[in-house]
Amino acid sequence: MLLPSDHKMLHQASQKQFCMKSVTRTLHFTRDRRPLQVTQALAVGDKLPSATLKFFNNEGNMKELTTEQLCKGKKLVLFAVPGAFTPTCSLKHLPGFIEKADEIKSKGVDSIVCVSVNDAFVMDAWGKSAGAGDKVMMLADGNAQFTKALGVDLDLTDKGLGVRSRRYAMLVEDQVIKVLNLEEGGAFTVSSADEILEALA
Repeated sequence: MLLPSDHKMLHQASQKQFCMKSVTRTLHFTRDRRPLQVTQALAVGDKLPSATLKFFNNEGNMKELTTEQLCKGKKLVLFAVPGAFTPTCSLKHLPGFIEKADEIKSKGVDSIVCVSVNDAFVMDAWGKSAGAGDKVMMLADGNAQFTKALGVDLDLTDKGLGVRSRRYAMLVEDQVIKVLNLEEGGAFTVSSADEILEALA
């Protein structure tokens, strides 16, 4: 038989447990109640994840390309931007790789690839407007499949941009990451063409 004091202790314990569960649950949500997505970015020595990217070929046809097809037996520079036609991406990041493309390829690089979480139509138009030509291949990660698999997705829904990619540049050999210059968010400090050239020296 429980005494009144026992009932009081059980009630207090129940309240304490409820509060602890509530706090723990709150820690897993953002202010607008969206679940937090904590991802761990891949690192040097890791293999690029399997994913399918899209692009337009020279005949104007949309094609698909897997990361295995892109990287197998090749040495390539792969860089990503938060968004096509955005200021830093259009004025600095992409133009830098177009300008330095010949110099980069003279170091034994087979291809230079730009990836963004945009559709293939946007990436094709952006590449044409920037004069990417055959210097930089423009690949679309429309559903952020590749970006999320890498662990570099960037939540910009509060700015109306949805899920995008953190800015980075990497050197990949036969699908293995050899150099990874990963920015914080959309910053542009370590992922330039010059930084990649320095790594290739």
